[in-house]
Amino acid sequence: MSSMKIWIDADAAPTDVKTIIFRAAHRLNVETILVANQKISTPANAPTIRSVVVREGADQADRYIVKHGEKMQLAITADLPLANHLVEKGLLVIDPRGEEYSAANIASRLSMRNFMDSLRGSGMVTGGSAPYGDKDKKAFAATFDRLLHKAIRHFAKLNANDENV
Repeated sequence: MSSMKIWIDADAAPTDVKTIIFRAAHRLNVETILVANQKISTPANAPTIRSVVVREGADQADRYIVKHGEKMQLAITADLPLANHLVEKGLLVIDPRGEEYSAANIASRLSMRNFMDSLRGSGMVTGGSAPYGDKDKKAFAATFDRLLHKAIRHFAKLNANDENV
Protein backbone atom coordinates (compact mmCIF):
# COMPACT_ATOMS: atom_id res chain seq x y z
CA MET A 1 0.00 0.00 0.00
CA SER A 2 1.36 3.42 -0.90
CA SER A 3 1.36 6.33 1.50
CA MET A 4 1.40 10.10 1.26
CA LYS A 5 4.87 11.49 0.53
CA ILE A 6 6.31 14.78 -0.59
CA TRP A 7 9.25 14.55 -3.00
CA ILE A 8 11.58 17.53 -3.43
CA ASP A 9 14.03 17.85 -6.30
CA ALA A 10 16.31 19.56 -3.82
CA ASP A 11 19.40 20.58 -5.77
CA ALA A 12 17.89 23.93 -6.72
CA ALA A 13 14.84 24.29 -4.45
CA PRO A 14 14.76 27.76 -2.89
CA THR A 15 15.12 27.95 0.89
CA ASP A 16 11.70 29.61 1.20
CA VAL A 17 10.09 26.64 -0.57
CA LYS A 18 11.81 24.13 1.71
CA THR A 19 10.78 26.14 4.77
CA ILE A 20 7.11 26.09 3.73
CA ILE A 21 7.24 22.36 3.02
CA PHE A 22 9.11 21.53 6.25
CA ARG A 23 6.60 23.44 8.35
CA ALA A 24 3.61 21.68 6.77
CA ALA A 25 5.25 18.24 6.75
CA HIS A 26 6.13 18.51 10.42
CA ARG A 27 2.68 19.82 11.40
CA LEU A 28 0.82 17.16 9.39
CA ASN A 29 3.33 14.33 9.98
CA VAL A 30 3.88 13.73 6.25
CA GLU A 31 6.96 11.87 5.04
CA THR A 32 9.10 14.27 3.02
CA ILE A 33 12.14 13.25 0.99
CA LEU A 34 14.68 15.71 -0.39
CA VAL A 35 16.65 14.14 -3.24
CA ALA A 36 19.94 15.66 -4.38
CA ASN A 37 23.53 14.94 -5.43
CA GLN A 38 24.71 16.22 -2.05
CA LYS A 39 23.51 16.15 1.54
CA ILE A 40 20.75 18.67 2.13
CA SER A 41 20.18 19.69 5.73
CA THR A 42 16.83 18.88 7.28
CA PRO A 43 15.27 20.11 10.52
CA ALA A 44 16.63 18.23 13.54
CA ASN A 45 13.26 17.82 15.25
CA ALA A 46 11.37 16.46 12.22
CA PRO A 47 11.70 12.68 11.93
CA THR A 48 9.40 12.53 8.88
CA ILE A 49 11.78 14.71 6.84
CA ARG A 50 14.89 13.12 5.35
CA SER A 51 17.50 13.68 2.71
CA VAL A 52 18.53 11.11 0.10
CA VAL A 53 21.88 11.57 -1.61
CA VAL A 54 22.15 10.03 -5.08
CA ARG A 55 25.40 9.45 -6.91
CA GLU A 56 26.66 12.34 -8.93
CA GLY A 57 25.71 12.55 -12.53
CA ALA A 58 23.12 14.13 -14.75
CA ASP A 59 19.55 13.32 -13.81
CA GLN A 60 20.33 10.87 -10.98
CA ALA A 61 18.03 12.70 -8.56
CA ASP A 62 15.34 12.81 -11.24
CA ARG A 63 15.60 9.06 -11.85
CA TYR A 64 15.32 8.37 -8.13
CA ILE A 65 12.16 10.44 -7.76
CA VAL A 66 10.57 8.90 -10.87
CA LYS A 67 11.41 5.39 -9.66
CA HIS A 68 10.08 5.85 -6.10
CA GLY A 69 7.30 8.41 -6.52
CA GLU A 70 3.75 7.07 -6.67
CA LYS A 71 0.40 8.24 -7.96
CA MET A 72 -1.11 11.18 -6.03
CA GLN A 73 2.07 11.84 -4.07
CA LEU A 74 3.31 15.41 -4.24
CA ALA A 75 6.51 16.50 -6.02
CA ILE A 76 8.24 19.86 -6.17
CA THR A 77 10.59 20.55 -9.07
CA ALA A 78 11.55 23.28 -11.52
CA ASP A 79 12.82 20.62 -13.95
CA LEU A 80 10.25 20.33 -16.76
CA PRO A 81 11.39 16.96 -18.16
CA LEU A 82 11.20 15.54 -14.60
CA ALA A 83 7.79 17.18 -14.10
CA ASN A 84 6.62 15.55 -17.34
CA HIS A 85 7.65 12.06 -16.15
CA LEU A 86 6.00 12.60 -12.78
CA VAL A 87 2.75 13.91 -14.28
CA GLU A 88 2.68 10.86 -16.57
CA LYS A 89 3.05 8.68 -13.48
CA GLY A 90 0.14 10.43 -11.76
CA LEU A 91 1.95 12.55 -9.17
CA LEU A 92 0.81 16.06 -8.25
CA VAL A 93 3.62 18.37 -9.38
CA ILE A 94 4.39 21.99 -8.48
CA ASP A 95 7.26 24.23 -9.46
CA PRO A 96 8.83 26.53 -6.83
CA ARG A 97 6.97 29.53 -8.27
CA GLY A 98 3.61 27.90 -7.59
CA GLU A 99 2.68 26.59 -11.01
CA GLU A 100 0.94 23.23 -11.00
CA TYR A 101 1.98 20.92 -13.82
CA SER A 102 -0.72 18.66 -15.18
CA ALA A 103 -1.51 16.54 -18.21
CA ALA A 104 -3.31 19.60 -19.59
CA ASN A 105 -0.29 21.94 -19.56
CA ILE A 106 2.96 19.98 -19.36
CA ALA A 107 3.33 19.38 -23.13
CA SER A 108 3.03 23.09 -23.94
CA ARG A 109 5.48 23.99 -21.13
CA LEU A 110 8.01 21.47 -22.45
CA SER A 111 7.55 22.74 -25.99
CA MET A 112 8.17 26.34 -24.89
CA ARG A 113 11.22 25.27 -22.86
CA ASN A 114 12.69 23.43 -25.85
CA PHE A 115 11.99 26.39 -28.13
CA MET A 116 13.70 28.82 -25.71
CA ASP A 117 16.66 26.42 -25.37
CA SER A 118 17.07 26.39 -29.14
CA LEU A 119 16.95 30.21 -29.25
CA ARG A 120 19.54 30.44 -26.47
CA GLY A 121 21.68 27.86 -28.28
CA SER A 122 21.67 30.01 -31.40
CA GLY A 123 22.55 33.12 -29.37
CA MET A 124 19.24 34.84 -29.96
CA VAL A 125 18.02 34.90 -26.36
CA THR A 126 19.98 35.54 -23.20
CA GLY A 127 19.05 35.84 -19.58
CA GLY A 128 17.00 33.60 -17.39
CA SER A 129 14.22 33.65 -14.87
CA ALA A 130 13.54 36.64 -12.68
CA PRO A 131 14.83 36.41 -9.10
CA TYR A 132 12.66 34.40 -6.71
CA GLY A 133 10.54 36.83 -4.72
CA ASP A 134 7.63 37.22 -2.31
CA LYS A 135 5.04 36.87 -5.09
CA ASP A 136 6.56 33.51 -6.06
CA LYS A 137 6.66 32.38 -2.44
CA LYS A 138 2.98 33.25 -1.91
CA ALA A 139 1.96 31.53 -5.15
CA PHE A 140 3.92 28.42 -4.15
CA ALA A 141 2.41 28.36 -0.66
CA ALA A 142 -1.15 28.59 -2.03
CA THR A 143 -0.70 25.88 -4.66
CA PHE A 144 1.24 23.65 -2.26
CA ASP A 145 -1.47 23.93 0.40
CA ARG A 146 -4.23 23.09 -2.07
CA LEU A 147 -2.44 20.08 -3.58
CA LEU A 148 -1.15 18.83 -0.23
CA HIS A 149 -4.68 18.65 1.14
CA LYS A 150 -5.91 17.01 -2.06
CA ALA A 151 -3.23 14.32 -1.69
CA ILE A 152 -3.90 13.85 2.03
CA ARG A 153 -7.63 13.37 1.33
CA HIS A 154 -6.79 10.83 -1.39
CA PHE A 155 -4.57 8.73 0.89
CA ALA A 156 -6.99 9.00 3.82
CA LYS A 157 -9.74 7.65 1.58
CA LEU A 158 -7.47 4.81 0.37
CA ASN A 159 -6.61 3.89 3.94
CA ALA A 160 -10.28 3.97 4.98
CA ASN A 161 -11.16 1.67 2.08
CA ASP A 162 -8.36 -0.73 3.05
CA GLU A 163 -9.67 -0.88 6.62
CA ASN A 164 -13.18 -1.66 5.39
CA VAL A 165 -12.06 -4.58 3.23
